[in-house]
Amino acid sequence: MAGSPRFVFASDSFKGTLTSADAARLLEAAARRHVPGCACVAVPMADGGDGTVEALVAACGGDLRRVCVADPLGRPVEAAYGMLPDGRAIIEMAAASGLPLLAPGEKNPLLTSTYGTGELIRAALDAGALDVTLAIGGSATNDGGAGCMRALGARLLDVSGRELAGCGADLARIASIDLSGLDPRVARTSFHLMCDVDNPLLGPDGASAVYAPQKGATPAMVAELDAGMANYARVLERTFGRDFDVPGAGAAGGLGAGAMAFLGAQAGSGMARVLELTRFSEVLAGADLCVTGEGHADAQTARGKVVAGVAAACEAAGVPCVAVVGGMSADAAASVPGVAAWVPTAIDAMPLEEALSRAEELYALAAERLFSLLALGARLG
Repeated sequence: MAGSPRFVFASDSFKGTLTSADAARLLEAAARRHVPGCACVAVPMADGGDGTVEALVAACGGDLRRVCVADPLGRPVEAAYGMLPDGRAIIEMAAASGLPLLAPGEKNPLLTSTYGTGELIRAALDAGALDVTLAIGGSATNDGGAGCMRALGARLLDVSGRELAGCGADLARIASIDLSGLDPRVARTSFHLMCDVDNPLLGPDGASAVYAPQKGATPAMVAELDAGMANYARVLERTFGRDFDVPGAGAAGGLGAGAMAFLGAQAGSGMARVLELTRFSEVLAGADLCVTGEGHADAQTARGKVVAGVAAACEAAGVPCVAVVGGMSADAAASVPGVAAWVPTAIDAMPLEEALSRAEELYALAAERLFSLLALGARLG
């Protein structure tokens, strides 16, 4: 590390304890104590799940926009989306249509709708967005995105020509789709799906069978929803001229299929999209070390999580990568290539509750260990 080393801090949040910004602040403090004169760059990270909007707004220099939209049951709720530079917007569908917005006794995917997500998209278009990224995890819905598209001007009609609301129970009754009122700005806008599941729309691996039970569906409701989704899929194919029962279409209760059909959305890895939007490869250029991390590393870390995505980018750029993690399983290191060293924050056996309550203290100590060893290695080298 001749000269003034440059460090990049690109950690995920530690759910319920530390934000990405908190982790970067603690790392920078330790780095400056042990490596005077170093340059530090923070890039908040997320993988398309909860916190993605906030992370991208912080990383890209955008701002949060708050609007009143419909929750999954049509009640008013305040939801935020991110407006990024150059006409780009980032939306978490869970902000309007997510499961946490419902009380346990309210979960019923026959009744819930993504209408509020469509309202968020409309708000982004009103703000001048020309490129919209949808993070589609955590939904309370199983409506195939029908409600979302209705908010954007599409009309879902039954055999008598009556308009339907677009909730899960309506899918079986949709006979045709009228696109004449679809917001014309949709055709001028690029849409991207942050989608890390490959479930199809229908069948035993589809939206209804796999995810609807988590949203309150009984086995009988699952059968009804899947039959309705099959009808909806036929109407989509008739309307748009192609089959949408494809990998990723079942994401977010079929919102994946609806976004592909009505919006022409391209589905891809949430982590890959975050790296693209933050121009992470440019940030890494000339870096001496990158520090990433997450709350708990295990075999699932390799499946599109922040640590795996950052490590792969570092490997491609020839930048050493260290992961500071709250905890890790024995298989984590073998599962994620590109990480030169793992630094767990836990320093003693302690109950999980204590570790969470001391998260900042333990992370600061881990940062101290990392940069004191790095400084020692530089002296020895």
